[in-house]
Amino acid sequence: MAFLVDGNHTAVTEFILLGLTDDPMLRVVLFTIILCIYLVTVSGNLSTILLIRVSSQLHHPMYFFLSHLASADIGISSSVTPNMLVNFLVNQNTISYLGCTIQFGSGSLFGTLECFLLAAMAYDRFVAICNPLLYSTKMSTQVCIQLVVGSYIGGFLNASIFTISILSFLFCGPNRINHFFCDFAPLMELSCSDVSVSGLVTSFSAGSVTMITVFVIAVSYTYILITILKMRSTEGRQKAFSTCTSHLTAVTLYFGTVAFVYVMPKSSYSTDQNKVMSVFYMVVIPMLNPLIYSLRNNEIKGALKRQLGKKIFS
Repeated sequence: MAFLVDGNHTAVTEFILLGLTDDPMLRVVLFTIILCIYLVTVSGNLSTILLIRVSSQLHHPMYFFLSHLASADIGISSSVTPNMLVNFLVNQNTISYLGCTIQFGSGSLFGTLECFLLAAMAYDRFVAICNPLLYSTKMSTQVCIQLVVGSYIGGFLNASIFTISILSFLFCGPNRINHFFCDFAPLMELSCSDVSVSGLVTSFSAGSVTMITVFVIAVSYTYILITILKMRSTEGRQKAFSTCTSHLTAVTLYFGTVAFVYVMPKSSYSTDQNKVMSVFYMVVIPMLNPLIYSLRNNEIKGALKRQLGKKIFS
């Protein structure tokens, strides 16, 4: 039942996700591609987490944050990808009101967590390059744990605000969502209740998270750039810059895509473009992060070779 009569209202009990396409052949192709991406995402990020856990050479703050970033990537992808894959196999993909709320809430939690973790990693690079003598003190185990716990708390608070807002919506009309997952904007459009207050509150919450994390990243890399330019040794500059390239690439991909989807005026791009960019930041980027950090990081490549060597010769 998609609708339930309750007093004078007809309440929606489930939604229909229209997905990415109606073309049967394209659905098969996309199912295969996205299934492969998801398998690589889960295996790649789990491998990153395990490698960091078992390699004593990687027991440093940067890799501590990276392991939690890998967990966030698995969470982001898993919040939408399994349901999207089902959507390719059935003629009409339905999701319950509660399931829709949980899906968006979990996506918001891990998405916000990723923002805070990327900011924490930028601060870590700032301390390592600009204050190397104080690095062990400023980035102690206790400080790292506090930063990660703070990231999870920030993610939970932001996700709670969005989830409570969705639970306050009243749906009594159309229940077809023109997307592959339960995004906030389509749900606002379907709601037949006043969503102006919820819209302002959620915009403030999401805007605050974005401004805080982008500010920390921008300030950190401003000081990093100034410090690198002051270095006399070309080799020192290259070494300092190489430690930041992976993180900068991840930051640019994630924040750039999120800004396109949620910050740009809606009139400037179509719903199909929105879907494509959403696929990129919720499905593709979680797969790319472990590849970015493993291919551009000599310590991770070295640790992987050592672990593989132990397995082969043991």
